[in-house]
Amino acid sequence: MIERVQTGVRLERRLLKVLKGLAELKDMSLGDLLEGIVLHAFEGKAPFDADTLKAVDDLKRVYGLDLTAADSHKLKENTHDR
Repeated sequence: MIERVQTGVRLERRLLKVLKGLAELKDMSLGDLLEGIVLHAFEGKAPFDADTLKAVDDLKRVYGLDLTAADSHKLKENTHDR
């Protein structure tokens, strides 16, 4: 048994849209998808198979997400839009 808690995590808008789209495609909640991604990452395992990665690429194109892992520690937030 586990205990889940509500959290107020801020994410880049397009990234969130891709994640929500993928969760919908997989018929799972966003929280379940994120838990799976993180648990795989903690073990150094890839969370997605080739078909899922294709779906991610498609969703990235739809939502204009051009960020990569190389961008992850260099993101600057526009604080004027809050």
